[in-house]
Amino acid sequence: MIKIGISSCFMYPDKERGVFGHKSLSYIENDMARYITRKGVLPVLIPDVSDDYLEDILSNMDGFIFQGGVDLAPETYGEKPIGSWKGDAYRDQYELKIMDYAIKNSKPVHAICRGMQLMNVYFGGTLYQDTVTQDLNAEDHRSAVLYDTIKHPIAFVQGTFLANLYSEEKNPHVNTVHHQAVKDLGDNLDVYANAPDGIIEAFGYSEEPDGKVMGVQWHPEFSPTLGKGVIDADLLYEAFLKHTK
Repeated sequence: MIKIGISSCFMYPDKERGVFGHKSLSYIENDMARYITRKGVLPVLIPDVSDDYLEDILSNMDGFIFQGGVDLAPETYGEKPIGSWKGDAYRDQYELKIMDYAIKNSKPVHAICRGMQLMNVYFGGTLYQDTVTQDLNAEDHRSAVLYDTIKHPIAFVQGTFLANLYSEEKNPHVNTVHHQAVKDLGDNLDVYANAPDGIIEAFGYSEEPDGKVMGVQWHPEFSPTLGKGVIDADLLYEAFLKHTK
């Protein structure tokens, strides 16, 4: 069985929360769980444990998926917060350890939204803390109310992995649920796709085979919301799974 390690989202102690209010929680969003689960695939939520135990767990994984969620902390990529977007420095460090293991051990990586931003930072890149504030050409890529019901066109860079994977798509669109984005691209990352406003929507790590280590800014796991209005998310996931076998 293929074992896919999934980086946890965190929820911290909150005394106003009725259940486990004084405890920290690690979780996976349900659409993500459904997206990853296939016959012959075992999703494994990676716990927040000490490094001695963590490496033993990681060594048993065949590939890794990095979920979306709260922002990266600006301090993680050497900046000060410009507004209310403080991010989650604790989760950053937890996930960077997993990313470091995956890259150094040549494991497949599928990084989604925050996960893509984390990968960019891992390779020395930086982020727009808020695209609308910092990039005057950027459109608003997130609505807290409309959430995964909004989409935009995407332009694949010709000759790259995603252009070939989605060669039959005549008018490709993706959903959009983010307000941070890649600013300075990390080392050895090749851009696979862009939004109409120039925001980087996908990239791959050039030191591994095409598609083995990649990040996408959209949420493929949310694709059922818009159905045929967005590109086929299964193509993307199946391409990742091929590298785990």
